[in-house]
Amino acid sequence: MENTDIIYGLHAVTESLNAGVVNKLYVEEKLRGKNVEKIKELAREKKVNISWTPKTELNKISENGVHQGFVARVAEFAYAELATILAQISNKEAATILILDELTDPHNLGSIARTADATGVDAIIIPKHRSVGITPIAVKASTGALQHVPVVRVTNLSQTLDKLKEAGFWTFGTDMDGTTYSKWNTSGKVALVIGNEGKGIGQNLKKQVDEMITIPMVGHVQSLNASVAASILMYEIFRNKM
Repeated sequence: MENTDIIYGLHAVTESLNAGVVNKLYVEEKLRGKNVEKIKELAREKKVNISWTPKTELNKISENGVHQGFVARVAEFAYAELATILAQISNKEAATILILDELTDPHNLGSIARTADATGVDAIIIPKHRSVGITPIAVKASTGALQHVPVVRVTNLSQTLDKLKEAGFWTFGTDMDGTTYSKWNTSGKVALVIGNEGKGIGQNLKKQVDEMITIPMVGHVQSLNASVAASILMYEIFRNKM
C-alpha cells in the first residue's frame, strides 16, 4: 500500500510547498544547483525545515520513485465535496466536470489532472471503490496540477450523475459509437465520463448519460489511452469556450 502522505519530484514538491501543505521536506544531501537553491528559498519562505538526506534513504521513503532528490511528507490529500463544487459554480453559465469511471492507473490520473488544469476544468470526480486515488505517483505525473484542480470522491457515480443533471449539467460518455467529438455541442455545463482503461464506461452509466461521444480512428488499435482520449475531449470543450 502506497503512502499517500509522501510526494516526490521537483514540480510536485514545489507546488506542495507553494500550497502550504508540506510538513517535512527531504532533499538529497549531495544535490547542488539552481533547483536546490529555489527549493531552499521556498522552504525558508514557508518556514519548512529541510532534512538533508542520503539518496538511498530517499529511495526508501519514495518507494523507489523518480524523486529527483526532492521528497516531502504532506498533509493527507484534501478531497473536495461535491456540494461545495456545485455551490461554487451554480452561477456560472459554463462549467466542466470530469468523471473517471474506475480508472486504475495513477499515471493516467496525474496526466488527466495536468490537462484538466490547463483547460480550466472545474473538478474531477472519482469513485471511492475499484479506482485509483490520489497517490504519490499520480501527484508526480500531474506535475503539481493536483494542488489546483479539486478532486471529489464519491461512493456512487450513478447518483452523482443524477445530482449533476439536477444542477443543470448535460452528461456525456465516451464510446466507439456516438457523436463525433468535432460535432459535439459543448455549450453550458458539461459533465464528461471517461471510462476504465480496459473495459471503458460501465453499462449502467452508458444508459444514464445524455449522449455518447466518439473520437474517430483509422488505425489498427481500437481505442486510445484514457488520458489521451480525455485530453482531446477536454481541449474540444476548452476550444469551444474561447
